Amino acid sequence: MADAILGYPFRRFFWSPPIFREWSGSTALMDWLESPNANIFKINVPGLSKDEIKVQIEDGNILHIKGEGGKEEQHSKDTVLHVAERGTGKGNFSKEIELPENVKVDQIKAQVENGVLTIIVPKDTTHKSSKVRNINITSKL
Repeated sequence: MADAILGYPFRRFFWSPPIFREWSGSTALMDWLESPNANIFKINVPGLSKDEIKVQIEDGNILHIKGEGGKEEQHSKDTVLHVAERGTGKGNFSKEIELPENVKVDQIKAQVENGVLTIIVPKDTTHKSSKVRNINITSKL
């Protein structure tokens, strides 16, 4: 019923846990694109190497992306910091995204390049039988 009214992914805002959760103090901004063959996530991870980023699947269809940056920059006692617009260190972040049902979780690929993490989640394009099944009605049980 929710699909008919709101459609995926909006039904989850009202009838189940959120499709997207974020704990962040960084600039790990994300774009979620959908093509006919895949869902594509692009996340800003400036200053993080591939070793500082973890991409995992939890509970079957939850994509968990986590970044843990290095330590804060240390300044000597006689140094005065006048402006700190860049922050005091690399930001840690964590994002959880509930993936649609029609994806191939065993074929997910991730790449980090020039401060952008790209995650490609291929779609399962095989036609699945409808979840609706007609029940024959008789006059007597």
